[in-house]
Amino acid sequence: MRVLLTGATGQVGKALRHSVPDNIELYPFDRTQLDIANETMVRRIVDRVRPQVILNAAAYTHVDGAEEEPDLAAAVNTQAVELLVKAASAIDAKLVHVSTDFVFDGEAGRPYRTADKTRPKNVYGETKRAGERALRSSDLLVRTAWVYDNSGRNFLTTMLRLFRERDKVSVVCDQIGTPTTASDLSSALWRLIEANVGGTQHFTNSGVASWYDFAVAIAEEARVAGLLDHAVDIVPIPSSAYPTLAKRPHFSVLDCHETYRLIGVPASHWHAALRAALKEIK
Repeated sequence: MRVLLTGATGQVGKALRHSVPDNIELYPFDRTQLDIANETMVRRIVDRVRPQVILNAAAYTHVDGAEEEPDLAAAVNTQAVELLVKAASAIDAKLVHVSTDFVFDGEAGRPYRTADKTRPKNVYGETKRAGERALRSSDLLVRTAWVYDNSGRNFLTTMLRLFRERDKVSVVCDQIGTPTTASDLSSALWRLIEANVGGTQHFTNSGVASWYDFAVAIAEEARVAGLLDHAVDIVPIPSSAYPTLAKRPHFSVLDCHETYRLIGVPASHWHAALRAALKEIK
């Protein structure tokens, strides 16, 4: 199966490249090689590769930045997806698109199901929802949440840096979700692609945590792994004490049971996945 991958050097793109199954002929492109917001470039490369699947791991993910540059966020998260759908349709290919828990408002009080109504609270979420709406019924939409790896710019690497620099760190405790490793997400994506699944799916690691819970676990596991040589005082604070440009959902846990069933492998708990990610840091 020929798969064209966009966003090949991002967190998810790197994980997808490192876990590609033997039966997949992968054509990875980074932003310099394929600007998904450039219609001419998209059409030319898709026509050249002629993939059976276009796997879109490219996105504008700066949540607060989207409030200041909404046109750029929309160009990547919305208009570019429309271009990819158009290009996929022209060669009868399937589009697999990665989206976010931020399409929900966080007010449901329970894990979000795939059919639940989307109500974004910020520009980033609005642009991602608009991109979702461009997909065809034959395409695959996979929503995920709180994605990180052990080398990029993300919550894990930021916390490790702050813990090494400081003895006290304040972390928001009233935003609840599920930390998810890029490697586990990529494995799920490949399984869904190989099974030719369409429609909307949710995938995260299992379990629930606040950003504060996640930070505490990072500090504990980093000390065990020898990545941190001192204890850190981690202080829980409400979101109101850490104002941001974009509003965040307070509870954006995704119900992933159907996806777990389809891929046939139980998802790792977020804490176990964190431990595994830290062990890989040299």
